[in-house]
Amino acid sequence: MLLLVRHAMPAYGPALPPHEWTLSAEGRQAARRLVARLPEDACLVSSDEPKAWQTLGGDDAVTRDRRFNEVTRVEPWQGDYRELRRAYVEGSDHVDWEPRAEVAGRFDAGLAEHLARAGGRPLVVATHGMAMTVWMTARLGLEGPGGFWADLRFPDALLVRLDSGAVERAFAL
Repeated sequence: MLLLVRHAMPAYGPALPPHEWTLSAEGRQAARRLVARLPEDACLVSSDEPKAWQTLGGDDAVTRDRRFNEVTRVEPWQGDYRELRRAYVEGSDHVDWEPRAEVAGRFDAGLAEHLARAGGRPLVVATHGMAMTVWMTARLGLEGPGGFWADLRFPDALLVRLDSGAVERAFAL
């Protein structure tokens, strides 16, 4: 079983770059509800961004792996950042943004390693909206990636069936 988790709501602002954001109070509450729903024997992995590993409880039981980090990019703090992100996951190239093929490759390599390490136990990976969408589009042929990305919640838990390419919400939060 593979569960991809989009991190809970961060405390965000222009004072810190997004890869340093931690969870907000609302995000910490949502993360506790999410963790309570995860399989007890799951192998827990996250990106090494605080908002991701904190979503899975933030303790030593969570293995951090940079391959699940969000897309590296330079974008404006205000303005059309949501439009830029949506266009990116739909296939538009942006200057100073990590190429989608690199995102998909690193993500796929991380999943292969951690699925093997899990040894048949459920694998739960806390990651980020654009990175997971890019990977699902490349690996599973996700249709409508822009709409998929726009519909992701903070947090969101998605059951990914690698054999069929099906993706569904694992449970309501």
